[in-house]
Amino acid sequence: MFYTLHQDMHQYCLFFFATLLLTCSGCSGPGHKEDHDQTVLHIIHAGSLSIPVHEIATSFRERNPGVRILTEAWGSKAGARRVIDLSTPADVFLSADYMVIENMLIPDHASWYLSFAANEMAIVYTTASRYAEEITPDNWPEILLRPRVSSGRSDPDHDPCGVRTVFTCKLTEIFYKQAGLAKQLLDKSGKNLRPKETDLIALLESGHLDYIFLYRSVAQQHGLSWLALPPELNLGNPELNDWYAQVNIKTLGSAPGKHIIEYGQTMVYGLTIPHKTTNQKLAEEFVAFVMEKEKGQRILDSLGQPPLAPAPTRYFYELPESLRIYGRPNHERQVRH
Repeated sequence: MFYTLHQDMHQYCLFFFATLLLTCSGCSGPGHKEDHDQTVLHIIHAGSLSIPVHEIATSFRERNPGVRILTEAWGSKAGARRVIDLSTPADVFLSADYMVIENMLIPDHASWYLSFAANEMAIVYTTASRYAEEITPDNWPEILLRPRVSSGRSDPDHDPCGVRTVFTCKLTEIFYKQAGLAKQLLDKSGKNLRPKETDLIALLESGHLDYIFLYRSVAQQHGLSWLALPPELNLGNPELNDWYAQVNIKTLGSAPGKHIIEYGQTMVYGLTIPHKTTNQKLAEEFVAFVMEKEKGQRILDSLGQPPLAPAPTRYFYELPESLRIYGRPNHERQVRH
């Protein structure tokens, strides 16, 4: 597992137990002989997908009552490292950023990805947050930088939300033409850095934090207040990809000592079936369920994540035959380094 060095043992334990989520009752953990049973499906997913994956898995099991589903929620990059770890079962991997699959899993650990949902960045708070009645799309940087206000974000080396927070802050500096603003926002929120974005919710709800950088869908799913950012800052508008791409960040790659340069772009979630799956057929059936307009896509839409299927993928011809209806060819080169 990967953790920020400043975390104490209490936070370590909370993270460990909070991220091992089981969506089925009475299921055995990894390592039991039934892990290779053709009715057991192991899913590793982004923390921001915890509620959607639970809802999708529940609906899938209602239609397939003999299936048992085990899930783990991580920051997407930490989840990808779980896929890379040969001792960890993984039949389906769902990432908050399709480029995590591109940069960390393809070609050694997966052969393709499908994009399946969108999202956008927001400033999330509660009615008890300091200056909640004053914050607006124009003054939020000034509010977050006030002395008594606390804020938090997720770690960009572990979680795409952390990467996107950096992009949002850098774009905010450019948008409002305030030199040094990004560093101020990131330095302050960096005092409350966590492995994944959903780890911040308890701190917000308990009053330990006033504001967090978070996905709009997660705020909606948890009944939190959120500030909708201008499209130039929220990474939610595909027509602004050239604008988003002017900012970047250097982050850890798939192995120790390896780094990648990530560039701003529209938020797109992606999924794949790792090479090490022991249940290819059931994994394909689950992915198809996620991608179906009246099934998984409807659930995602109801939870604040606009569906994308069918979406372009440059790995269209590597897709399993049963899943090609959910993608379309795209030969554009993606930025990996």
